[in-house]
Amino acid sequence: MTQEEALAVLRGDDPVGAARAATALWQMWHQSGQPRLDALLLQGVEAMQRQQLEEADGLFTRLIETAPQFAEGWNKRATVRYLAKNYVASIADCRETLARNPNHFGALSGQGLCHLMLSEFREAADLFRRALAVHPHLESGRANLRTALNELVKWN
Repeated sequence: MTQEEALAVLRGDDPVGAARAATALWQMWHQSGQPRLDALLLQGVEAMQRQQLEEADGLFTRLIETAPQFAEGWNKRATVRYLAKNYVASIADCRETLARNPNHFGALSGQGLCHLMLSEFREAADLFRRALAVHPHLESGRANLRTALNELVKWN
């Protein structure tokens, strides 16, 4: 399955097919085409899973410096920076991810989460809508969109 085919299935009516397509996309996005870079990505993911956020940030930074065109390096560093509550830096990395992969629903949703944490509810809602346009079955995106819209109503 190509990325275009997976995106088409993702947008379809079949939730089971969409879940498979989302998994296929994540697998594609994690492959740089270079074993050394894929190993560096995996090391960063493992550090992140161990809550070694500083180590993970450093590994993903090395990956980005080595292969700046590899969108998933930026996305993983965005995730680490979100976990470290460095929301502004995470947003910048999400933007870099999306410049390389505009259909990256994870980066769209992640950037939306950062804007939620910064009480920037309009921006958050826009990003969750964009994530849902790519991946209509993304339940977390739907729930986060409701949260952002509820907060907008509260503050307006």
